[in-house]
Amino acid sequence: MSDASPGGDRIAKVIARAGICSRREAEKLIADRRVALDGETVTTPAKRVGERQIVSVDGKPLNEPERTRLWRYHKPVGLVTTHRDPEGRPTVFQALPKSMPRVMSVGRLDVNSEGLLLLTNDGELARKLELPAAGWTRQYRVRLFGKVSQNDLDHLAQGITIEGIKYGPVIADLERSKGMHSWASIGIKEGKNREVKRLMEHLGLKVARLIRIRFGPFHLGHLEPGTVDEIPSKIWKTAIENEAPK
Repeated sequence: MSDASPGGDRIAKVIARAGICSRREAEKLIADRRVALDGETVTTPAKRVGERQIVSVDGKPLNEPERTRLWRYHKPVGLVTTHRDPEGRPTVFQALPKSMPRVMSVGRLDVNSEGLLLLTNDGELARKLELPAAGWTRQYRVRLFGKVSQNDLDHLAQGITIEGIKYGPVIADLERSKGMHSWASIGIKEGKNREVKRLMEHLGLKVARLIRIRFGPFHLGHLEPGTVDEIPSKIWKTAIENEAPK
C-alpha cells in the first residue's frame, strides 16, 4: 500500500486524537518503528489511515477516541510540566486527580512558574492551540526585583532581539512599584521558552514570581492552586471560534 494513499487522516494525527501523545511525539514513535497499521510497521507519519484500518502502538491497538475535552488547571510552583522527569521532580500529571483521563498540556509552564495551564485529551487540539499562528495572548502577572519604569517596559512594544533570538511585540504595564519591588502585567503572543524571564533580565530585572492569568480566551479566574476544572465543550468551542484570527 502506498504511503501517499488518498483518504483518511495521517497516522500521527490519528494517534494524537486517541490521546496517546502529541502529534510530534507520535512522529517520534513512528520513527522508532513502534507503530503499525493493520500489523505492518509504519515508517512515515504521512501514511493515511482508512476507516476500517487498525493502528497499534507497541502491539496494542488504539482505543476508540473519546470526545475531545479541555480543562483549566492552576499549576502550583514546584511541578514540572512533563509526564516523566529525568531528575525525579514531581510533575503536573502526577498531581492531577486519579479520575482524570490521560491528558497533555497546551504549552508549558516551567517549574518555578504558576497559574493557568490548559489540559486536553486531544493531542491535535493541544498542538493547534499552542502554535504561534493561533495568535493567542498569554497574559502574566509578574513580581519584579529591580528598578523599573513604564518607559523601560515600553521598549518591548516594538519587539526586541536578545542574543540572536527575535521576540515579538510585548505589551507590558507597570501595576505598582515600591523601591526595588514591582508588579507588572505582561502580554505575549509567541510563548518562546522562558520568554518573560529573558525579556525582564534584558531590562536588568529579576523575576521573583510569574503567574499566568490568561491563555487566549481562557482565564485563571479564582481557580485555587492545584485545582482542575473542566470547561464545557460548548463554551470552549465557542471561545476558540471567536478568538480565531480573522
